[in-house]
Amino acid sequence: MTNGHGPIRVLVADDEAAVLDAYRRILEGVSDTTLSGDHTLEDLRATLFGGARPATAQPTFDLQVTYANSAKEAVSLTRAAHDAEQPFGLAFLDMRMPPGPDGIWAAQQIRTIEPLLDVVVATAYSDVDPRQIAEKVPPIDKVFYLQKPFHPYEVRQLVLALGTKAEAEARIRRLAFFDGLTGLPNRELFSLRLEQAIALARRQGHPLAALFLDLDNFKRINDTLGHGVGDQLLQAIGQRLQHCVRAGDVIGRPPAAAERESQLARFGGDEFVVALTAMRRSEDAALVAQRILDSVGRPVHVGEHEMLVTASIGIAVFPDDGEDPETLYRNADLAMYAAKRVGKNAFQFFSRAMNETAQKHLTVERLLRRALAEGELSLWYQPQLHVLSGEVTGMEALLRWTSPELGHIPPLEFIPIAEETGLIIPIGEWVLRTACAQAKRWHDAGWVPLRMAVNVSVHQFVHPGFPDLVKRVLQDTGLDPAALELEITESVLMKDEAHAVDTLSALKALGVSLALDDFGTGYSSLGRLKTFPIDRLKIDRSFIQAISDDGDEKAIASAVIAMAENMRLRVTAEGVETNGQLEYLRHNHCEEIQGFFISRPLPPEEAMTFLRTRLSRPGADDGGHRGTR
Repeated sequence: MTNGHGPIRVLVADDEAAVLDAYRRILEGVSDTTLSGDHTLEDLRATLFGGARPATAQPTFDLQVTYANSAKEAVSLTRAAHDAEQPFGLAFLDMRMPPGPDGIWAAQQIRTIEPLLDVVVATAYSDVDPRQIAEKVPPIDKVFYLQKPFHPYEVRQLVLALGTKAEAEARIRRLAFFDGLTGLPNRELFSLRLEQAIALARRQGHPLAALFLDLDNFKRINDTLGHGVGDQLLQAIGQRLQHCVRAGDVIGRPPAAAERESQLARFGGDEFVVALTAMRRSEDAALVAQRILDSVGRPVHVGEHEMLVTASIGIAVFPDDGEDPETLYRNADLAMYAAKRVGKNAFQFFSRAMNETAQKHLTVERLLRRALAEGELSLWYQPQLHVLSGEVTGMEALLRWTSPELGHIPPLEFIPIAEETGLIIPIGEWVLRTACAQAKRWHDAGWVPLRMAVNVSVHQFVHPGFPDLVKRVLQDTGLDPAALELEITESVLMKDEAHAVDTLSALKALGVSLALDDFGTGYSSLGRLKTFPIDRLKIDRSFIQAISDDGDEKAIASAVIAMAENMRLRVTAEGVETNGQLEYLRHNHCEEIQGFFISRPLPPEEAMTFLRTRLSRPGADDGGHRGTR
């Protein structure tokens, strides 16, 4: 009988050739004439089988039997089978194999190679206690005792029962411990192995490293080419990583110790982990990390597609960065994200500063989740002035957060976290409603027509139904759509140009105006810019701050203003801080300015005071509440 998953692999070890021949007859159906040795067949049968006569029929199950004539050879064969990934499912070991080590020694050594191998110890000596054998070769449920003489069918039944059980256990272990897509160990198995490696490293006093690898922009491949292509790419990368950490694939130089002893796993998605378990120094991890980056970075062919992918790697070193698998994983993961932040296709070692940053990140995320409900968020408003008239033309709504625990938290710190966690969607709606309601109050008080500028994040912009949300907010607040200007960055438009055009067109149909924020820092070309229904360009503050220098940024600022004028786009310069910058912008016909030279962002009450100083108060005899422009 065959189990359909390959043969049952059996190891038989005995110091007598005649005994090995007897096993061969039992397990392989070899005829009597092939038996060798100095014993007669009758003596051999008497020793092994008593009065029973072994059957001569061929076995009815698929076997692959390997024979050893000593304990040392049995151990060597077990190691070779393990390295070839064709381990034995069962081993028969003779109790005493003079003049070398005995079967108990062999079983103990084999346990270090194959901890779950079923071992059958056979002996003709009556003074052997089976319980002592089990105690010397744990676990007790994986060692069996066979007293000679035994019936030949005992051997056959043990092989069938234990061999098929081992095959079934192997299948279960593969499902439980191996990744189904790449065949690599999964997190559970890898963690078990890493725990053992850490214990050994602790005893021997040498370092150990965990390398956490994540493919850069892998989601884009899944989204554009499909998950089938993505899966094939992961398989190809897994194979490359296996070759990359094997000593046999090191060309032109002898492998370092860290490369001779390494482990690899896939944790899920596009995350892989490598453990370097025998390093001379922690810097060895950098050599392996660079080799991995070089290997991953070569073109990958999947079907008709040729892809160039890169990876980011974080490195955590035992014992400095953690003394258990989970701590090493966490810190290597933090280092990996640091590698992504510095530009991707790079590796970074973990540092304590990363851990402090991560802890603060978690704290900010936790507190931000309640901030909206607890009323801790607020909007401040920064005035925008017409360059020639000096009149206030608009206000930009800027989000602020004051936490009872952490105090004032800068937007550059909490807004990226809001975007990562998806909190930007409810927060963005609150900002839009609050800003529109404030603009409506100012209009009702007579400050008309004052434009309200509101920033839109990429997550809001691509969220289904964003134009409908804007429409509802305008209806709910009663604000004239022409008084609302939505500011969108270049990165939002470049993410998906077709979707961007559709969304912008839907917003324009509502009557709102659209501004391209931070212009000059992204990837927009003039040709692309013409495809978007944009009303205004906002020149990034980095170019304005460089106006006082004789640099390229100064020329860029004037070129943007001239280009916008030709394209009939209005221009607002951000970050104006000096009178010299204002005069340069006025000379180059910039329409509006915004920055600390005019005013810092102000809370609503102070913004109202600022308006009173810049606009004429609505008069009682002018026929209505109308601010002068």
